[in-house]
Amino acid sequence: MPKGWAWCRLGDIGEIIGGGTPSTSIEEYWNGEVSWITPADLSNYSDKYIAQGKRNITQLGLDNSSAKLIPKGSILFSTRAPIGYVVIADRPLSTNQGFKSLSLSINMSEEFVYYFLLAEKERIKLLASGTTFQELSASAFSKILIPLPPLAEQHRIVQQIKNYFTAFDQIEKELA
Repeated sequence: MPKGWAWCRLGDIGEIIGGGTPSTSIEEYWNGEVSWITPADLSNYSDKYIAQGKRNITQLGLDNSSAKLIPKGSILFSTRAPIGYVVIADRPLSTNQGFKSLSLSINMSEEFVYYFLLAEKERIKLLASGTTFQELSASAFSKILIPLPPLAEQHRIVQQIKNYFTAFDQIEKELA
């Protein structure tokens, strides 16, 4: 481990927030102003940030379900059906129960955490359990170890990753 770095758990760097689904039989809970994200919204989604899913819920739907308002900048990680989609909330939004979201409580780059989870998703899938379908519990998600470099180093790492992706995109264009 480089000097100045530390290992920590996701639960130590932020709040783990679960999601929920308002009752679909109550019309007043749906088609409101609160973005509601499901793993299905990410099946063909390639952006790093998300602001809108296919459906919205109302404040009443949010208040009367286990859905929570997740702060802008939180990292959303799908923990079932399937495990491993990762995006960053581009505005306050909510999710269904297919996500565990991480709202950072320390001064840390959300993009660094995003790239870490993206890189580690296959290893993270091994932590899931369940017989009917695999799911990663909030407890297991909160215990995932993440390296914590100084903030300036996090930004440098993120910039280097972005540079690589820019180069990859250029190569793809040239080969097309």
